[in-house]
Amino acid sequence: MALSFCGNDRGSKAYSVDKGVLDNGCFVDALNLVPHVFLLFITFPILFIGWGSQSSKVQIHHNTWLHFPGHNLRWILTFTLLFVHVCEIAEGIVSNTQMESNHLHLFMPALMGFIAATTSVVYYHNIETANFPKLLLALFIYWILAFITKMIKLWKFAEASLGVQQLRFCITALLVVLYGLLMAVEINVIRVRKYVFFANPQRVKPPEDLQDLGVRFLQPFVNLLSKATYWWMNPLIIGAHKRPIELKKIGKLPIAMRALTNYMRLKDSYEEQRKTEDPDKSPSIWKSMYRAFGGSILLSSTFRYMADLLGFAGPLCISGIVGHLDNSTEIDRTNKTANMTFGVYFMSSTELLQNTSVLAVLLFLALVLQRTFLQASYYVTIETGINLRGALLAMIYNKILRLSTSNMSMGEMTLGQINNLVAIETNQLMWFLFLCPNLWAMPVQIIMGVILLYYLLGNSALIGAGVILLLAPVQYLIATKLADTQKSTLDYSTDRLKKTTEILKGIKLLKLYAWDNIFCDRVEETREKELTSLKTFALYTSMSIFMNAAIPIAAVLATFVTHAYVEEVRLSPAKAFASLALFHILVTPLFLLSTVVRFAVKALVSVQKLSEFLQSDEIGDDSWRNTEMSMSLEVGKKYKYHGDTKAINRKGRYRMDNYEQPTRRQLRPTETEDVAVQVNDGFFTWGSNLSTLSDINIRIPTGQLTMIVGQVGCGKSSLLLAMLGEMQTTSGKVYWSNKNRYSVAYAAQKSWLLNATVEENITFGSPFNKQRYKAVIDACSLQPDIDLLPFGDQTEIGERGINLSGGQRQRICVARALYQNTNIVFLDDPFSALDIHLSDHLMQEGILKFLQDDKRTVVLVTHKLQYLIHADWIIAMKDGSLLREGTLKDIQTHDVELYEHWKTLMNRQDQELEKETEMESQTTLERKTLRRAFYSREAKNQIDDEDEEEEVEEDDDDNMSTTTSRRSKIPWKMCCRYLSSGGFLMVFLMVSSKLAKHSVMVAIDYWLAAWTSSNQSLADPFVNATNYTKNDDTQIAEHRSYVPVFIILCGAAIALCLITSLTVEFLGVAAATNLHHNLLNKIIHAPIRFFDVTPLGQILNRFSADTNIIDQHIPQTLESLTRSTLLCLSAIGVIAFVTPSFLIALVPLAVAFYFIQKYFRVASKDLQDLDDSTQLPLLCHFSETAEGLTTIRAFRHEARFKQRMLELTDTNDTAYLFLSAANRWLEVRTDYLGAVIVLTAAVAAIWTSSQSGLVGLGLTYALTVTNYLNWVVRNLADLEVQMAAVKKVNSFLSTESENYEGSMDVSQVPEDWPQHGEIKIQDLCVRYDTMLKPVLKHVNAHINPGQKVGICGRTGSGKSSLSLAFFNMVDVFEGKIVIDGIDICKLPLQTLRSRLSIILQDPVLFSGSIRLNLDPECTCTDDRLWEALEIAQLKNMVKALPGGLDAVVTEGGENFSVGQRQLFCLARAFVRKSSILIMDEATASIDMATENILQKVVMTAFADRTVVTIAHLVSSILEAEQVLVFASGTLVESDSAPNLLAQEDSLFSILVRTHK
Repeated sequence: MALSFCGNDRGSKAYSVDKGVLDNGCFVDALNLVPHVFLLFITFPILFIGWGSQSSKVQIHHNTWLHFPGHNLRWILTFTLLFVHVCEIAEGIVSNTQMESNHLHLFMPALMGFIAATTSVVYYHNIETANFPKLLLALFIYWILAFITKMIKLWKFAEASLGVQQLRFCITALLVVLYGLLMAVEINVIRVRKYVFFANPQRVKPPEDLQDLGVRFLQPFVNLLSKATYWWMNPLIIGAHKRPIELKKIGKLPIAMRALTNYMRLKDSYEEQRKTEDPDKSPSIWKSMYRAFGGSILLSSTFRYMADLLGFAGPLCISGIVGHLDNSTEIDRTNKTANMTFGVYFMSSTELLQNTSVLAVLLFLALVLQRTFLQASYYVTIETGINLRGALLAMIYNKILRLSTSNMSMGEMTLGQINNLVAIETNQLMWFLFLCPNLWAMPVQIIMGVILLYYLLGNSALIGAGVILLLAPVQYLIATKLADTQKSTLDYSTDRLKKTTEILKGIKLLKLYAWDNIFCDRVEETREKELTSLKTFALYTSMSIFMNAAIPIAAVLATFVTHAYVEEVRLSPAKAFASLALFHILVTPLFLLSTVVRFAVKALVSVQKLSEFLQSDEIGDDSWRNTEMSMSLEVGKKYKYHGDTKAINRKGRYRMDNYEQPTRRQLRPTETEDVAVQVNDGFFTWGSNLSTLSDINIRIPTGQLTMIVGQVGCGKSSLLLAMLGEMQTTSGKVYWSNKNRYSVAYAAQKSWLLNATVEENITFGSPFNKQRYKAVIDACSLQPDIDLLPFGDQTEIGERGINLSGGQRQRICVARALYQNTNIVFLDDPFSALDIHLSDHLMQEGILKFLQDDKRTVVLVTHKLQYLIHADWIIAMKDGSLLREGTLKDIQTHDVELYEHWKTLMNRQDQELEKETEMESQTTLERKTLRRAFYSREAKNQIDDEDEEEEVEEDDDDNMSTTTSRRSKIPWKMCCRYLSSGGFLMVFLMVSSKLAKHSVMVAIDYWLAAWTSSNQSLADPFVNATNYTKNDDTQIAEHRSYVPVFIILCGAAIALCLITSLTVEFLGVAAATNLHHNLLNKIIHAPIRFFDVTPLGQILNRFSADTNIIDQHIPQTLESLTRSTLLCLSAIGVIAFVTPSFLIALVPLAVAFYFIQKYFRVASKDLQDLDDSTQLPLLCHFSETAEGLTTIRAFRHEARFKQRMLELTDTNDTAYLFLSAANRWLEVRTDYLGAVIVLTAAVAAIWTSSQSGLVGLGLTYALTVTNYLNWVVRNLADLEVQMAAVKKVNSFLSTESENYEGSMDVSQVPEDWPQHGEIKIQDLCVRYDTMLKPVLKHVNAHINPGQKVGICGRTGSGKSSLSLAFFNMVDVFEGKIVIDGIDICKLPLQTLRSRLSIILQDPVLFSGSIRLNLDPECTCTDDRLWEALEIAQLKNMVKALPGGLDAVVTEGGENFSVGQRQLFCLARAFVRKSSILIMDEATASIDMATENILQKVVMTAFADRTVVTIAHLVSSILEAEQVLVFASGTLVESDSAPNLLAQEDSLFSILVRTHK
C-alpha cells in the first residue's frame, strides 16, 4: 500500500480543491503542520548554540534561576497539551486502520505537534535558567499561529455539522483552548516583565535563597518536571558514590523552611487566638497548626485523591484489555460510510477505548501519573511535618527559657518530661502529619473500590468486602497490643541496661572477688524477662504480617466461591482479574488505617501534653527584664526613673564593649558609695505560698567584695536567685543601679557545663582575649588539668564529652564567671568542691586580685569563714531572713556573740586545714583519676576503636574504585553470621516456607486463570450471556468442579502465611538470644586490660542501641525484604511464562534497576547517618538548657542560645529533608520502571495474543511489581544499616577471654587454702599486655604468715600492679608467686580469687540490698554479716535503716557517704574470712575519722592475718613490720620501717620527708 499524505482511496478526490481550498480536509491538516515546523526551525539553532556555549563554559549556577510569571501554569498546560497530542495520534492511527489506504494526514500533524510541544518546553526551560526573556518571542508567535490554524480546523468541523459525538472534534476543541491559554500566559509574561514592546524592561533578581550559594535544597526552586522526578537530586546521589555526603554538601535550608520562619507562623496563629477568642481560654494547638500549615495539607490531600482515583485505572484497563482480547472480532464495518466526512473516518470515543493497544498506553500513562501524584503528596506532607516539628521545637525552647525556676525545682516540670516533649511528642505530631492525608483519602478509596467491585461482580463482591471489613478491627487490636508489648520490652531492657552498666563500672571488683558469674546471672535473669516480652512482641508482629497477607486471600476465596454458586452469569477472565487487582488495592488502606488511627490517638495525647507545657508558669516580668526602664538609686531616697537604655541593644544581643572602664563608677555628690543592688522589704517564695526569704533589706556596694554567710539551708543561694529575679516576689522590690542588670556573671552552686570545648565553656560567647583567658585559667589553677586532657582546652567536655570530677567542673564554672567582662559577679559557694590549696589560690588570685583590680562588684556566698577578713561588706543570713549586715568591724563591735561564734568555727576549720595538708590533696586525686582514664586511653591507641579502624582502612585506599565498591557492597557475611545465630533449623524452615507460600500464591492465581478461561470454550460470554440459564447442568457442574481445588489452595496459602510470618519473627528472637548471651559472656570474662582500653560508652552501646536493633528491627526488615523480593521475582516469572518475549525487555530494565539501587543505598546510608548524628546535639542542647536555666538567664544569653537551637534544628531538618527527598527519588524511579514493566507486559501480551486468562494473570502481577520494587531497595538499604549492629557485636565476640581453667584441678586445692598466708614472690615479671613493656621486673620478696606489710613508691612505680598480680589479673610472663606452697598461676581463677580479699581505692557498691553487697553468694549467716558490720562500725547505722540488712542501696551506693561506702568495703573483706588481705590505697578518698577506724580495725580484727597495704601516704605504713619500696617497676628496698628510716639516704626516708 503506497504511502501518501492524503491517502489514495479508490475514487476519492483527495487532492481536489473544487469546493474551496479550506474545504479540503487534507489541506487544513497540512496547514496545521506549518506552526510546528516553524517552531522547530527557529528553536533548534538557538538551543544548539546555547548548549554548545553552556557546556564549554561552567554550567550555569543556580543563582540565575528565576521563574517567569505563570511558570507552573505553563508546565501544567504543556503537559496537558502533550497528553491531548498523544490522544490525537492514537485516534489518527486507529482511524487510519479503517481506511483503504494510509492517510498520513490523520496522525502526522499530531505527531509533529507532540514534537513541537516538547521542544517548546525544553526551549522555555533553557531561556528561563539563562534569564534571557527576549527569546520568548519565538514561542509567542508559535502559540498564535497554532491557535489560528486549529481554529480554522474547528470551524470547518462545525460547518460540516460534526459534534461532540466525534472524538476528533473534541480533541480539536481542546487543542484550541490549550493554545489560547498558552498564548495568554505568554502575553502575561510580556505584561509583567516588559521585555518587548516596552521602553524600560523590568530588572528582576532571583529569589534571595538562590543568591546564597549555601542553599542546596532546591526542591522549591526547580521546574515542575524536576520537582516531580527529583531530577535535581541526581548529582548528590550519584556523587555519594565517590565520596560520602557530609554536612557541608547538604548546605542550608531555604528561608521558607527554616525553623524560625515556621515558628513565627505557628506563634502568630497561636497568639492570634489569645486576642480574638476568649483571652482566658488557652489557645488550641490544633487550630494554630491548621492555620499555619493547613494549606500544605490541603495541597497534599488533593494530590493524594488524584493518585487514588488514577489507581483505579489499573484494574479497569486490565478488564478492558482482557475483555477485548476475548472478542477481538472485526468491528462491524456496516456503519463505516455513515461516519465518513471529508473523505475520512471519524470515530466515537468508546470505539477508541476498545482498542487494546490504546488501553495499554493509557494504562502506562495512568500509572506514571498516579505514582507521580502519590510521591508529590508524600513529599508535601513530609515537608510540612518537618516544618511543623521545627516550629514546635522553637516554641518549646522559647517556653523553656521562660519557665519559672520553681517549676523546675518543685518538680512540676522534670528534665525527663521536657526531654520527652522534645524527643517524643514533637515526633509523634510530625508522624501524624505524615500520615494525616490518609485519614480522609482512605475512606474514599475504600468506598470507590467496593462500588467498582460491585459493578464487576454483583452481590458476591459485597461478601468479599465484608470479610475485609470484619477483619480490620482485629488488625487494630493487634496493633495496639504491639504498642503495649513494646513498652514493657522497653522497661525490661532499661532495667537490663542498668544492671549491665553497674557490672561494667565495677568489673574490677567483681573479678577480684570472683563474683562475675553471679552478677552475670543477674543480667541474664532480666534478659530472660525481656526475651519473654520480645517473644510476645514477635508473636503479635507475625500476627500482624499474617493478617496482612491472609485477608486478601480470604476475601478472594469468599467472593469467587459465592460467585460460582450464587450468580447466574459465569465469571469471565476480564472480571476475575480486574476484581483481583481491586482486592490488592483495597488491602493497603485497610492495613494502614489501623496504623493511622493509632497515630491519631497518640497525636491527641501529645497535643494535650504540649498544651499543658505551654500553659505552665513563666518567670515574673520584673522591671529590669523590660528593657524600657532602668533605675539609678540613691540610698534611702526615693528612686527616680531615667530613660537611659543606650547600653542595651534592643535585640538582646548586648555588646560587652559598651562598658568602658572609666564611666563605670560615677560618684554622685549625694553619696560617696554607690549601691549596685538593693532589696527593700523583700518577701520571696519558690512558688508555694510559704515565703522562703522574708523581710530582706540589703544593699550590695558597687565595686566591692560582699560575702554572704550562714548555715546550710538558711537561704544564701536563694538570696542570689531572688536578686536575679528567679524567685517569685510576694512583696518588696529589687533595685539595680543603672547598667548593672545587663552585666552580671554568675557561677551556680551546682556546676553546669556546656557540651563544648573547655575554651568555649569559659569564654561563653564572649570574644576570645588570650591574655585575659590565660589570667583566668591561672587564677582557677586549671592549667594542670587542661594539660592532662587529650586535646588540651580544645577537648569536648559536658554530657557527651569527657567526664570531669566535681572540683574540675566547678573551677571551669568559676572561670566562666571571671572571664566575662561584667560589672557584677555572683559566685555561689565556689569553694564547696575544692580542697584548701585551690580555695586559697582562687581567693587570692581570682577574687582578690583579678576581680578587685578590675573594680568589679563581687557577691560571694561561702562557708569558709577564714575569708571574712577580706570582705568589704558582710551579709549574715539565718533561717531565710537577714541576721546582720555590715563590715567585719561593725559586727565585731555590735554583735560580739556572733563574732565569737564565727571565731570558734574558724578555729575548727583551721584544724581540719592542718589535717588536709597532711593528706594528699583532693585535687591531686582528681587529677590522678583523670590521668588514669587517659593512661589507659593512650594504651588503647594501639587497639583503636573498631569503627575508626574501618574508616582508616577506607582512607588509606587512594584508589577511588576500591572505596566505592566497599561502600556499595551488601554485608552478606554479616547476614550469614546473623542467620547462623538463629539456628540452622529456623533458617531452613523460613526459606522453605517462604518459597512454598509464594508458589502456592502463584498457583491460586493460575488456577483462577484456568477456571475462568474454561468458560470461554462453552459459550461466547458477550453474545450468549442472556441465553445461559441454569438448565445447562453439565456446564454448571464443570464450572463448579474447579471450586474444591481453589478452596484447598487458598487454605494452604493462608496456613503458609501464618507459618512464614512466625518463622521469621522467631528466627529473629533466637538470633537475638544467642548474640546477647555470647556478647555478655565474652565481655564479662574478658581480661581487665580490655576494659582499660575500650571506652565504657562503646561497650554499653553494644548492649543498648545495637542489641535493640538486633532484637526489634532486623527481623521485620528481613521479613519485609524477603517478601517483597519474592513477590517481584514471582511476578516477573509469571509474566515471562505468559509472554516469553517479555524477557528481552527485562534485560535493560534489570540494568537500570541495579544502578538505581546501587546509588540509592550508598546515599541513603550517608543521609541516615547525618540525620542520626545531627539529632543528638539537638536533644542535648535542650536538656542542657533546661539544666542551666538560671545561669543562662543570669548572663542574659537567651538570644544566643535560641540562635544555637535554631541552627541545630535547621541542620537536623536539612538532613531529614534530604533523606526523604532521596526516598522520593528512589520511589519515583522504581515506580516508573514498574510502569514500563506493565507496558511491556501488556504490549507483549497483545501482540502475541495468548490465552486471555493468562494475559489477565500476567497483567495483575505486573501491577503488583510497581508497589514492591521500591520496597526491595528501601529494605536492602535498611538491612545494610542494621547489619552494622551485628558487625559491631561480632567484633566484640572475637575478644580473648581470661584463662579460667588453670592447670590444677579444684579438687587438688585444700579446702582451707591459704591457711597460713605465707607469700613468696620469686623473680616476678609482670606486664599488662603482650604488646606492652613490663611494669614489674624481677621482683623477689618473702612475706611471713600474719605479717603487716607496707608497699610504697611514687606514682607509676608498679605498686598497684603487684596487687593485681596476686589475683592473676595481669600477664605474669616470668617468675611466680607462691602462696602457702601453691603457685597461683596454676590455680583456676575462680578458686584463686575467691580465697583472697582486697579493699580497693574506689569504694564500689551495687544497687540492691546491703546483704547483696556484702555476700552476693548468700553463703553466710546473718550473725556473720552483723559481726562484720560491727567491726566496720556500721552496725548502728544499718540497724537504723528500714529493712536492716535488706535495706536498699541505690545505684553506685549514692545514698551513703564516701566514708561509709569504704567501710562497707571493709566489712565485705571481713565477711570473706581469708588469711590474706590486700589494701590498695584504701584510705585515699576518705576523711581522717574513717581512716582512723579503718586502721584500728585492721590492727585488731585482722591481727592474725597477712595484710599487704599499698600506701599512697607513707605515714600510714610507719608501723609496718616490713616495707617494700618500689621505683619504676623494680623493688629497691625491703626492710622494716624503723630500719629504713634510720638510713638517711634510703628512698623510704626521702618519701617520708617529702610527704610530711
